[in-house]
Amino acid sequence: MSRHTSRSAARAGSYPLGAHEVARIGFGAMQLQRSADTPAEALELLRHAIDLGVNHIDTAQFYGNGFVNRTIGELLREAPQIVVATKVGADPNPGGRFHLRPAQRPEQLRASVEDNLRSLGVDQLAVVNLRRLDVGPGIAAEGDQIVDLDDQLAVMIAMRHEGKIGAIGLSAVDLNGLRRAIPAGIVCVQNAYSMISRQYEDMLDLCADHQIAWVPFFPLGGAGFAEWPKVIDQPKVIQIAARMGVEPSQLGLAWLLAHKPNILLIPGTSSLLHLEENVAAASIAFDRDVLAELDANDAKAAQAPHGVRL
Repeated sequence: MSRHTSRSAARAGSYPLGAHEVARIGFGAMQLQRSADTPAEALELLRHAIDLGVNHIDTAQFYGNGFVNRTIGELLREAPQIVVATKVGADPNPGGRFHLRPAQRPEQLRASVEDNLRSLGVDQLAVVNLRRLDVGPGIAAEGDQIVDLDDQLAVMIAMRHEGKIGAIGLSAVDLNGLRRAIPAGIVCVQNAYSMISRQYEDMLDLCADHQIAWVPFFPLGGAGFAEWPKVIDQPKVIQIAARMGVEPSQLGLAWLLAHKPNILLIPGTSSLLHLEENVAAASIAFDRDVLAELDANDAKAAQAPHGVRL
């Protein structure tokens, strides 16, 4: 592999993620659970991501009920410099109606951190995202799973003081929750967000003001939720991508990189080809007119409501 290729992910620059400076294109590991029967292929995909310059991986213990974390743990023995962010707030629910169930109580958050430490084989988790259930899409909290944010932050901060967590992030949080949590030292926020689903623009701006990384999930929309529009289906995106000679998916990722400097991307895939396409989005540059066309492509009428749930 050429030196030129190995630096692909770094072409879009870097941004702080807690105590670490990471390339703005990372890797979301959720889809690796598809490779549970072929673990060598999953590990090879991760190695290829590192060859492409990726130095930030996003995961969770509930991805493949620990399989994905264990695979990343193998990678970390070869490449301990890789920054791994994980998340807590849900547990696997094998055989249930949904593949996840809420795990929001403080003792469950602590147990999930311990599970992540064991499966990844590390002494400290660089970043742990507290997956709230304030906004959709996803599972909803009911009964004793409706937990006050301050109680959750208290246990997260305690684990940071204990050295189990390096930094704290938030996921599926609303604007009020973010404002309340900022004094706790939040380093990143993960909410659904894309070119055509920009309902959290005010939160993105707040994060930029506080040097907090914005790490959108569903960066291309869709992903199994019919209510959530897909970037790659938008006629204007298809037209401009064809004109520029790139894939619509690459255009959607490149727009995010151009939109705000604090955006970090974690597109996921189980395909080597799609991995290379995703990372190559870092090299796409827009002139002013094209960027204005894409900026105007906010599909407000098609945006999913904040409360959409599984």
